[in-house]
Amino acid sequence: QPQLVQSGGGSVQPGGSLELSCLASGTDFYIYDMGWYREVPGHERELVAVVTSGGKTKYADFVQGRFTIIRDNAKNTPSLQMNNLETEGTAVYYCSADWTFGPDEYSYWGQGTQVTVSS
Repeated sequence: QPQLVQSGGGSVQPGGSLELSCLASGTDFYIYDMGWYREVPGHERELVAVVTSGGKTKYADFVQGRFTIIRDNAKNTPSLQMNNLETEGTAVYYCSADWTFGPDEYSYWGQGTQVTVSS
């Protein structure tokens, strides 16, 4: 059974750093695009960063160079290093994996990790 298990996160003061990790198992995740999303109550889940199966990265505009997504295909672990966090970064962060093969789309989510940025 494919699954994504997240670790990391927690609480940090503004300007601090956190790292999120995601261990993927149960299928060949190296063919998947993998990323991180975040969700705030009352708002839609939004993209933070994604790394494709080919290694290309894309970041949301609000990241502004502060975050780095790293993919270790040997370990099936996409991680997100977040630096200079702002209070607006408080959210539940989700790891994601997506693969489209012809008409079929395969998507998986991690369990979610709370990140709180507060003084």
